[in-house]
This record gives sequence, structure tokens and C-alpha cells, in this order.
Amino acid sequence: MSLPVQRIQAQAVTELATASWSNALLLGNELVMSGMTGHPATRQAAEGGAPLDAYAQTLVVLNKIRALVEAAGGHIGNLYRLTLYLTDIADKDEVARARRDFFQGFACYPTSTLVQVSALVFPELVVEIEASARLDIDLRTAPLR
Repeated sequence: MSLPVQRIQAQAVTELATASWSNALLLGNELVMSGMTGHPATRQAAEGGAPLDAYAQTLVVLNKIRALVEAAGGHIGNLYRLTLYLTDIADKDEVARARRDFFQGFACYPTSTLVQVSALVFPELVVEIEASARLDIDLRTAPLR
């Protein structure tokens, strides 16, 4: 028996008509998301002479992820796994601060992997995040064991 699959789209997360990927797929209760970046906001900020730092880019990305989770019928408490790609590992403290601010008040944070990569698709990007969520869990109230 195969799970029902739905392609999830959110107005806040553009998906190119020529894309050879999906931003998010809902597989039963599990939402899997492609790596999200701060593009095009990062490009616009860089062209305007005020590039977004790692903290700001992380919040832009996390809000895109939130938009996809909400479009699937969920909330940020459903996020259980994040994989973060940084172009400079020295930005890890600012990325962590953005995550603390975004997940403020949670009983526990999503699991996570953080790695440095040599580059992302556009030069102004410093962070990319892949995320997974389950619509039948809530980390905002998860008890410790």
C-alpha cells in the first residue's frame, strides 16, 4: 500500500515553473522539504547595499519553512529535523541565536546537523536549511524522558 503524496506550495515560497524539484512533499503525516535559502531576499538586500547576515538569513529561511509547514496544515511545533549548511562555520553562533529566537518557548528543539560547505547556489547566500516535519507531533510540548 502506498502513502498518499501531495505537493505543498506556499505563497511565501516561490517555486520556479522550470524547477526540477519540489519544495515540499507531504507523505502521509510527514512533510519533507528541499533545502531552503533566503533567496530572493538575500539578492535584493545585497543589490541594495545591505547584505543579510547569517542571523537574518536564518530567520528568512526558517520563516519559509514555517510557511510550507502551515500550507500543509501544520505549525512549527511539527518540525523535528533540520540540516543546516553554512558557508562559514564561524557563523554558527548567530545561526544558533536565530534558531533560539525562532523556537522560543519550545520544550525541546528539533534534531539537527550543522555542516560547513564551500559554497551555495548564489554567492550572497551563507545558510541553507533542509527540514522535516510530522503533522502528528508537537515539539512545543514534548516531555523529557
